[in-house]
Amino acid sequence: MSPLPQSPGRFRPLHPWAALSSGAVAICMLLVLPAAAGPGSGLGPVPALGDAAWWTVAVVLLAQAAAVTWTGRAPEVVVPGVAGMALVLVPMSPGPAFTLTAVAVMVAVFLAVAARAVRPLRGPLLVAGVLLATGQFVTAGARGATGTVAALIGAVPQALLVIGLPLLAGSVVSARRDAHEARRLELEALRREQEALLQATISRQRTAMSRELHDIAAHHLSGIAMMAAAVARQIDTDPATAKHSVGQIRQQSRAVLTDLRRLVGLLREDTDADRPVETLDAVSALVRARRAAGAEISLVLPAHQVEAGPLTQLVAYRMVQESLANAAVHAPGAPCAVEVGEPGGGWLAISVRNGVPRGPDPGPGSGFGLVGMAERAQLVGAELDYGPTSEGGWEVRLRLPLGETVGAVDGPAKPRDAGARRA
Repeated sequence: MSPLPQSPGRFRPLHPWAALSSGAVAICMLLVLPAAAGPGSGLGPVPALGDAAWWTVAVVLLAQAAAVTWTGRAPEVVVPGVAGMALVLVPMSPGPAFTLTAVAVMVAVFLAVAARAVRPLRGPLLVAGVLLATGQFVTAGARGATGTVAALIGAVPQALLVIGLPLLAGSVVSARRDAHEARRLELEALRREQEALLQATISRQRTAMSRELHDIAAHHLSGIAMMAAAVARQIDTDPATAKHSVGQIRQQSRAVLTDLRRLVGLLREDTDADRPVETLDAVSALVRARRAAGAEISLVLPAHQVEAGPLTQLVAYRMVQESLANAAVHAPGAPCAVEVGEPGGGWLAISVRNGVPRGPDPGPGSGFGLVGMAERAQLVGAELDYGPTSEGGWEVRLRLPLGETVGAVDGPAKPRDAGARRA
């Protein structure tokens, strides 16, 4: 038989090999039937080989086989049509030869059910069963069966057998095909889900990388800009100090390159996994670096070392780093104050405040710096608050939980002035 269609939406093929097989089997049985229906066989009279009745039966069997070819494309028509062709033989009373017409019907039913579900074929199958039972009943009466009831009792089981056996076999094939298709669709859905999760992970990693790049570049480049401005003023009046400032610019440039290399190194398999993250202890070095760049910064630290997790300390360090970078850009020349409070009640408060700028403000930035601080605060369940001060400056406050993080706070941050923006 030719391959069955895998799904209703695909092209439904012809079945020439199934038609040829069913026709060959039926003709072979017709050839041996006269010899089998000899005296004492109980089969009754059959058409003699080569006479008109025999050729009529052969033509009907071949016509049925030819119709089986189209079962895959029009089973609703072929199944009852093949069964109906057998009724052409009823007027000539072919006897047992009529039973041979069931071969093509069984093949057609199997192909139809295997290719499609049983439900849409219930009507055609019922019609085919009635036609088969009718033909068997009439031919049984012509053979002199003992009574109408006996002929009916014999015809109905034969029709049920001819329809039921291929129906069962076709249903098994159809069920296995549907199970295979369902498994294929399930695997396809799982593959798409894995791809979606992978893309979401990549997107989150890209966001984290861009946030770190922003913080590193903003911190170092703002310091370089401040020192470059100082060099422009000192190069004529104080060459020695200008040379020192140039050295500071060189150090800042190397520092930003080193930090960027470390960040890009996170993407490599051979990256140094033991490199420690920035902590609160590094805030002092951060302030000293900004002071060396010419910034006026005061620092207040707690009397004792703060016990906090590495992620919490990294969030605190990045908040101070970004706030000082913002102050250098948006409040040039303004004094800054960094204060790390004493832990109390399981919380640690950190604030970065700058005074009134002494130079022109370049205007609102992109807002990514505050977004990054807010996202980090959410990550550890901290509270971020920022906005202008009453003196005309700007303040960023961060409250960090020192215990286990139980969840993020509602909302990324709490700006005191929705109209105020910074980078």
